[in-house]
Amino acid sequence: MESKPIILHLGDDIKWNHDLYQKLQERFEIRRSYKMDRGAFIKALKTKKFGNFVAIYRPFWNTGGEMGKWDRELISLLPNSCKISASAGAGFDWVDTKVMADHGIVYCNAASACTESVADAAIWLILSTYRLFSWSSQAARSLSVSEFVDANRNIAAISNNPSGSTLGIIGLGRIGFRVAQKAQQCFGMRIIYHDVMRMDIKKSIDAEFHSLQTMLGKADCVLIATPFNGDQLLSQEHFRMMKRGSRLVNVARGKLLDEDALIEALESGQLSAAGLDVHFNEPVLNPRLVKMRNVELLSHTAGASLESHIGFERLGMENILSFFETGKAISPVNLQMMAKF
Repeated sequence: MESKPIILHLGDDIKWNHDLYQKLQERFEIRRSYKMDRGAFIKALKTKKFGNFVAIYRPFWNTGGEMGKWDRELISLLPNSCKISASAGAGFDWVDTKVMADHGIVYCNAASACTESVADAAIWLILSTYRLFSWSSQAARSLSVSEFVDANRNIAAISNNPSGSTLGIIGLGRIGFRVAQKAQQCFGMRIIYHDVMRMDIKKSIDAEFHSLQTMLGKADCVLIATPFNGDQLLSQEHFRMMKRGSRLVNVARGKLLDEDALIEALESGQLSAAGLDVHFNEPVLNPRLVKMRNVELLSHTAGASLESHIGFERLGMENILSFFETGKAISPVNLQMMAKF
């Protein structure tokens, strides 16, 4: 009897898409790493514990990553048989996709599964920076009568409605595009954007392309929705280009911006407010930001919904099945780096 090709399943059991997982099991042999630290995982790869697997499947973003950064050290130990790695989540800063490409491995993320959730959270953060809901919430939770009265009496004079203002989006991919739709439809905001390329804008939104510098100078609120490739995006110089009193929202990665420069811009009034789902040194937050009542903070949960988790789990399996059935994955992110394969 001919043996089935092997898939390495990282982390916990699947929870929702059992019929699809059964389909995967019918075609492949599933081997599991469960929860391994880096040392144990490296040893397992060196001793061929998982065999010559053809694919890696990671269904959840908060498990199966105990081995740390997927860098050259780890990736070089993967068998030559491995051709695809499909993981939950939108971000891929934890894996060196270029090194994977160099080893002939297609890396797939699951950004489409959490697009709606992240876009909704971005809208919340945008609205909060305009209306200073962070200040109001802190005052209400303080149980202090004086803080409640202070917020109740004084927020109105320095808060605004987003309607009619300009939202500048850095990164008009799936998430940025969906935020643009919601912001335009719900608030009537004008949309301008910057990306590495001009996007083929559909009729569902009206958006203008600008250089980063021009966009920063025109936007009343700037949203960061672009992947992190290892380089800082916004520095002190960029914050100085922004309109005085404008706002910043980040739903991408904390290391995309200079956090000290952001704090300086908030303290000086160059920025009036910020909304941050992600942080430079998370899960450790900057205490200076925590104390600011004009800063809305979340715990990197913009994409955290049941619908996202179900979609992550499903899309990873669909990527692997599609790759071996058609030769093409559904959501690859490093194909442009694999021209030689």
